[in-house]
Parts: sequence; C-alpha cells; structure tokens
Amino acid sequence: MSAGCVPPPSTTPPMTSSPKLSPLPLHKARSASAAAGRKNLQQLIQLRWIAVVGQLLTIEVTHYSLRLPLPLQAMLAIVGCLVLINLASLLRWRTRRPVHDIELFFALLVDVAALTALLYLSGGISNPFVFLYLLQIAVGAMLLRGGYLWSIVGMASACVALLAQHSRPLPLAPNLQDGWSSPYVVGLLVCFALNAILVVIFITRINYNLRRRDARLAAVRQRAAEEEHIVRMGLLASGAAHELGTPLATMAVILGDWKHMQALGADATLQEDIAEMEAQVKRCKSIVSGILLSAGETRGESSVQTTVRQFLDTLVQDWRTTRSVDQFVYDNRIQHDSPMVADTTLQQMVFNVLDNARDASPHWVRLQAERDADVLRIVVSDQGPGFSPSLLAQIGIPYQSTKGRPGGGLGLFLSMNVARTLGGSVVARNRPEGGAEVTITLSLSAITLQDANQEDHGH
Repeated sequence: MSAGCVPPPSTTPPMTSSPKLSPLPLHKARSASAAAGRKNLQQLIQLRWIAVVGQLLTIEVTHYSLRLPLPLQAMLAIVGCLVLINLASLLRWRTRRPVHDIELFFALLVDVAALTALLYLSGGISNPFVFLYLLQIAVGAMLLRGGYLWSIVGMASACVALLAQHSRPLPLAPNLQDGWSSPYVVGLLVCFALNAILVVIFITRINYNLRRRDARLAAVRQRAAEEEHIVRMGLLASGAAHELGTPLATMAVILGDWKHMQALGADATLQEDIAEMEAQVKRCKSIVSGILLSAGETRGESSVQTTVRQFLDTLVQDWRTTRSVDQFVYDNRIQHDSPMVADTTLQQMVFNVLDNARDASPHWVRLQAERDADVLRIVVSDQGPGFSPSLLAQIGIPYQSTKGRPGGGLGLFLSMNVARTLGGSVVARNRPEGGAEVTITLSLSAITLQDANQEDHGH
C-alpha cells in the first residue's frame, strides 16, 4: 500500500508507532511457573534421596564404626518415613500436574522436621551435622518467595533453638585440638563438604530451571505483543480498504464510460492505456478484497476446497500473471496429494515471500515445494545480495527491512505469524552459492481435510 493511499492520521493510528508491551496473560504466566515448579520438585526428590543415603551411612558409621550408642529403631523409623514421603512425592511428580509454591514449601518443611528429629536423637546442637539446616535455607531461598521463604528461615531457627535446650545426649566431645583424630572434627568436615557440593549442584540446577521459566515468560510476552501488533495492523488495513473501495469503484465506472466514448474510441493508443488502467484498477480492487478477507470479513465466501498440488499450481500461476521476473523456476515435488481448504491468507503469505525474493533478485526466483510425512515445505530462493547478519538476527521483527522505505519488513513478519498459527514456521538463511532462501514449513493437519482423506481410504 503506497503512502498516498493511507487514510488521514486523524482517522487511523500511524503504522510506524511501536506497539505497547501487552501484559502477560495470567494463565500463561501460571503455566510457566507451574512447569518450573515440577522441575524444582524433581530436584527436591533427588536431594531427599541423597539425604536418605547419607543419613543411613552416617548412622552406620556412628553406631558400628565409632561405637557411639544411638536409638537405631527410632532413627531408622524416621528415615523410613522420609522414604515413604519421597515415594509419595515421586508419584505426585509423575502425575504431571502443575506444582505450586505451597507444595514446595511443605516439602521443605518435611525435610526440616526430619533433620530436627534425627538431630534430637543424636546430640542436638552438639552434632556437627546441625549445619545442614543452612542447606535447607539455601534451597528455600532459590525456590520460595516472600512469606514462604521467611517461614522456612523461622522454622529452621526455632528448631536449632529447640535442640539447644532439648535433645538426647551423644558422647561426642568437641575436641577440636585433636584435629583429624577427633570424630567431631571429621563430622564438621563431612558436613561442610556435603553442604558445599549439594548447594553447588542443586542450586545450579534450580537456577537453570528458573532461567528457563523466565525465558518462556519472555517468549510468551513477545508473542502477545506481536499478536496485538497484528490486530492493530489488521484494523488499519481494514479501515484503509474500506476507504479505498469507493474511489476504486468510481474509477472503474469512469474508465468504463471512457472506453465506450466515440471520441476516445478512435485513438487505439488511448484505448490500450484505458484497458491497462482498467486492469490495474481491477488488481487494486482484488488487493482490497484480500485485505478485507484477511481481516476476517467475508472470509468464508472465498475458502474453497482444492488439493495441495492444485493450490500451489494456481498460486504460482497467479503470481506469474501479476508479477514480472526474468526467470521463475517452479519445482513441485509433492508426490502424494491431499485435499485441503485454500485460504487467501495462506496464499498472501507465500506471495509476501515471493515478492521479497523478486525485489531482491528480479532476474531469478525459484519456488520448490515438497512433502515430508505431515509437513509441507515451501522453499523460496533468490540470487540477490542475501540477508545481512544483523537482519538475520532480527528476522520476523516488524519494520526490519533492507528496502529502506517506511513500513518495510511487515511482509515477512506477517508471514511468520500466519505460519505459526498453522503449526509451522518461517526460517530465513543465506545460500552458500549466493542469494537468500526462505523456508515455509506448515503442518498439513492444519490445512488438509482429514475427513475427506478418511473417506477416500474407506472407499
């Protein structure tokens, strides 16, 4: 659409305005957070298994190797309960339902309670493994927010204070001067090593999960902004199309009158010019109708049943008729045809890519179509200068174009969004032999007639 055809600024918003960032839909934000919650619950389950193995080894070394008296039955019962809770957590994780902060909070409370019970039975605050509370607080700091986190800190602190006053004594003297010969010093070193190793491993994993969640949220936000941008452009295009309809109809009537005027009929050159003007007006009306159709007006009237091969053949023929290019190579490699519904939006998407290729390479353009199982792949190639590295990094972002004119870069942006709604994608790259290549990938299940296919197989 040329700049002169755009309605006055007072009636439509300017196309060069940047879209505001849409607020993230609440259900999408919750979905991303819940997905990260499932991964974090998995990390807690793994951490608990390590804790169970470590507790059993510590009980064995303390009771049998160091010969320190421990209430084995009570301590093994606590470890057994921890195993059952972890098995229940594993079953919960396998249900693949979203995991929320409150579930992670209670899972950490269970770990704090189990550690407190074991320390109560084995010396309380005099046990060197009392510093494992710091691991629970560190994990909670990565997983929880606000009140949940401070509740874990408060509970762990209260448990340490309780163990300072109430615990079963353990004959383990904190004789630090004995160095490696002191079981207490060895226990401190083991506790420090466990804390350091587990903090690095699990907090690194949890951080990775949180970064992936943030990346998903950013992608959802970007998509919401693009969808809002498309809606605004559709409203602008629809309004412009309505405004252009009346003058185009008037021009068509006037040209029809001129064509039948005797004074002008004698001039053959003038008649050719009038015929060419009529053809261009007809093309403009067709473009306006396509804009209205893409905006959702009278869409159902133009959707027709065809086949994939026939759709591509007709599309290529229409493009060749209305565009000029020195050499156009059409390679249709689809062997197994399928019924489909031809839609103007789908046709316009391919037209946009072909137009960009022709603008970059007026002497040679190629379209290759092939089918791979349930995927339709359309590859458009040219022999132009190709994409610059900076442009390749911003493919699909509106107003990123090499043409240097206002409003450029929207064709590929719209094509990528149309392909995405049909379960596909648009990928651009530079060819090794020179020029550019844009690959449109579509899911055939989104455009073909599945019922028709089944009926054909049934007969």
